[in-house]
Amino acid sequence: MKSSISFVFFLICIFFVEIAHGFDIKGLQPVGPYGVFSTFSTDSPPKGKSAIGVGAEKSRAPDFYRYMFQYSYGITNNMEFITAVPYVDRWQNTETGFEDIALGIKHRFIDEGKYGPSVAYIVKASVPSGKDEFSTDGSAGGGLILSKRVGPVSGHVNIFYERPGNGRLNDEKSFAAGFDFSATHSSKILGEIYGRSSHYASGIDQIEGRFGYRFATTDYLFTTIGIGFDLKNRSPEYRLMLSIAVLLPVEKKTIRKVYDEEEK
Repeated sequence: MKSSISFVFFLICIFFVEIAHGFDIKGLQPVGPYGVFSTFSTDSPPKGKSAIGVGAEKSRAPDFYRYMFQYSYGITNNMEFITAVPYVDRWQNTETGFEDIALGIKHRFIDEGKYGPSVAYIVKASVPSGKDEFSTDGSAGGGLILSKRVGPVSGHVNIFYERPGNGRLNDEKSFAAGFDFSATHSSKILGEIYGRSSHYASGIDQIEGRFGYRFATTDYLFTTIGIGFDLKNRSPEYRLMLSIAVLLPVEKKTIRKVYDEEEK
């Protein structure tokens, strides 16, 4: 009950914060299927395994396209290295270029128990490699991730803090809460709420609801589609999202065939 009241109070506060605008820097993102959209889960690729993702999104008001390459590698069974390289096209109808390259280490240090969640932390940074309009001159930060599965639903909560390399920009604080519901053996329904106080504002300037669907074409190939709506400013702003992730190396399953011989 107390947690529900706290969450409602959090949303009320968000709607009364002063509106501010700035470029939507993407930063480090989870590689499907190890997260929702921007919400990380505590799961990681097994030791020696990799996840490679490519994605695209279309944002409306402001209008721009973003393309992203992602890579994740299992250092151990509970620790992974993550990187993301976002590219922006037609921001304000003219600007095009790379954002800063984002890097991170995620470590799950508490496994999920019967009642308690699994817990992980992320240490992350970005290299000052992007175009001026899309860059913070690098950054450094970290955050905490909690995940819990109840029946067919897995819930995840993230809290992050990030300091930009450009001293004229504000520190960024962000919050994400998401879930994935196993609709079938090979598909999941996704949802999340993402909010943040960006580098361009002194208060929370973004709160977005996102919903979508993820399906596994094979045991190693995942496709995710989704749509996000701006909830804070109540404007027609939205984003369409598409991503494809593959888990490597691909393991071939051995199929044993059994033949019954008829007696003559």
